[in-house]
Amino acid sequence: MFARVSTYRTWPDTVLDQTDATVSRVRGIPGCRGVYLLTSLEDGKALSVTLWETKDALTASREAAAAIRAEGSAEGALQIIDVEEFEVAASSLAG
Repeated sequence: MFARVSTYRTWPDTVLDQTDATVSRVRGIPGCRGVYLLTSLEDGKALSVTLWETKDALTASREAAAAIRAEGSAEGALQIIDVEEFEVAASSLAG
């Protein structure tokens, strides 16, 4: 499995009211295995973590994912700080 981690800056009055719609759009990209959106409790930072079945799916999703990020940034809710890609070395979720 592979992951894309995007780092964002938010503002005190930021309302992430399109979160469900955004998650649905990302989940609709072929090969997507999951999405997490993490928001800081204190410092105006947010992270998105998207999980992909294969490296090919990760690569193929770049353009669509970039468009979704750009739309969120254009709405003024988030400023994109960084986007990185990783191979998932281990994972575990309580069932």
